[in-house]
Amino acid sequence: MVRTSLPGNPLAPAAARRFVRAAFADWTELALPVAATLSDRLVDDAVVVLSELVTNAVVHAGTSVELLCRMEPVAPDGTPAGLVVEVTDHHPSRAVRTDRGPRSPETPEYGRGVQLVAGLAESWGITYRASTKTVWARLPTDGTETSAPVLLEQQASGQQAPAPQGPDASSARALQRGLRAAEILAPVSRRDPQDRDWINRGALSFLAEASDLLAGQLDEDMVAALVGQLLVPRLADWCAIWLYDEEGRGLPGIADHDARGADPLHAPRLARVWHTHENRLEDLRRILEKEPPRLPDAVRTAAVPVPCPFETAPDDAGAALAYRLSAGGRTLGILLIGRAGLQTFPDEVTGLVEDFSRRVALAVSAARRFTRQATISRILQRGLLPTAIAEIPGLRSALVYEPKERGGPGGDFYDVFPAGDGRWCFALGDVQGKGPEAAVMIGLARPWLRLLAREGYSAHQVLDRLNRLLLDDATEAADTAGRALAAVGGQGVPQEGSTSRFLSLLYGELTPTAAGMSCTIASAGHPLPLLMRPGGEVVPAAGPQVLLGVVDDPDYTSETFELSAGDTLLCVTDGVTERRRGALQFDDGDGLAQALAGCAGLSAPLLAERIRRLVHAFADAPPDDDLALLVLQAE
Repeated sequence: MVRTSLPGNPLAPAAARRFVRAAFADWTELALPVAATLSDRLVDDAVVVLSELVTNAVVHAGTSVELLCRMEPVAPDGTPAGLVVEVTDHHPSRAVRTDRGPRSPETPEYGRGVQLVAGLAESWGITYRASTKTVWARLPTDGTETSAPVLLEQQASGQQAPAPQGPDASSARALQRGLRAAEILAPVSRRDPQDRDWINRGALSFLAEASDLLAGQLDEDMVAALVGQLLVPRLADWCAIWLYDEEGRGLPGIADHDARGADPLHAPRLARVWHTHENRLEDLRRILEKEPPRLPDAVRTAAVPVPCPFETAPDDAGAALAYRLSAGGRTLGILLIGRAGLQTFPDEVTGLVEDFSRRVALAVSAARRFTRQATISRILQRGLLPTAIAEIPGLRSALVYEPKERGGPGGDFYDVFPAGDGRWCFALGDVQGKGPEAAVMIGLARPWLRLLAREGYSAHQVLDRLNRLLLDDATEAADTAGRALAAVGGQGVPQEGSTSRFLSLLYGELTPTAAGMSCTIASAGHPLPLLMRPGGEVVPAAGPQVLLGVVDDPDYTSETFELSAGDTLLCVTDGVTERRRGALQFDDGDGLAQALAGCAGLSAPLLAERIRRLVHAFADAPPDDDLALLVLQAE
């Protein structure tokens, strides 16, 4: 018996499949008595059943699950042994969903739920307990091994493969057993309905695994690389994938490309080539680089037979199929597969690869959307935040900035800049919202801060005027929405979002003195800055005040103190103080102050890195908020 737990996320079904295969591999390696009953068919059925049960629990019920896999012995009455798989979730009130309506071809296949489980299992059911619900299925083991896969060449001709004989029989049988269920897809004359059901289950398992792998890729070239690994040698001896660049993604097909002439700007690029024999890979690439396959305009995603590029090499000659990769009405690329020794591909393979090509197109489209968004985010990031913080004479500084969405504009921002007349200013803020909304706020706040500071306003005056600017901006937005509402009689204008814009801000001003550095600081709704003396004593450096953009006349104040040699000022955003581990937060019980006291004697860069590591190590899960901290240390 083996057991494991899985978190409640869409990758859980893939983890469940790995779990059951690893369990069977361990039983076989340890030569346990149950290993004799583990046929290929039982393994494939168990993988599909467990995957579907986890899909119901995680994808549809949204809960973490516990998995159990155990083998039942032969009963005294002669009942064959059985493999029992159990999936337990912690939402006993949620029923198992069986309503599976028709899905469009563009929708990824998530399985057929308990209907498929009922078709595969000898028996299945649901056990309710006080705080859990367990869905179980029992698969019989009769000790018979599923017949070895039949080679596609013989399947296509309707002939049954003979059992391997001779001195190479062992390696040949091992090769056949190594083929996945997805490769047993060609019609065989005398195949009974139960075997055909197994074929369909193999196709479903292949598509489910492929969807899991492709959905996790955010780079189109990685998608292209996975295509070859998934298809070769399972379904083809070789394959290639072309991708149109962004400029040519709207081309309806190769005919349009030909009409444009040999313009390389509109030609698809050969992104990836795979071959079962590495020594033939470069020859195949040279042949395919000359010209992509020609696809009729009328064909959408269906398979198109094309000439095999190896016609001059009899050993490699065979069948080849091309598929247009389309998503959202746009052509993204072309997929080409080939198999030696075949005149035509079996219908089951043709249909399966067509379904697979749709998933590839969706993955490429998603990767391109992510790339475009990441590019926009990087441009925004460069424009909204300083490329480096200014160096202040007499101070060493260090910064840690980690937006939740890597490469994207977060809600936290920072700035350290000269304000003239020997003054230096610094700011650490957290705006309302994320993404574009946050970018708008940061794009307003940072220039205002710099302008007010260079106009000579003191710290509390900067907060007062920034607060007024935010309130005026919100009032103008509200007036605009009111006029639009009145123009249509007060109806039909939905509110697009909150007109209020909130901002927490820690703002300070530094002025060199004979004794060191005078620091004036004010905090508006922000985690309080901490001042650490050389001996390790830690005290708050400012008092709490209301957020910016909330109250009309909050009357902000500031506090002034001396930064002497060895003093350290730590400023953080709430991504540090509110880092969660269950019900606990990092700053509970003055956790941040204790962490800072443990960093006594460290330089500013080492101190910043130490705090960052402590925040990350506080919980197993990645941070769920932007994280920023600024360290200023007097020399």
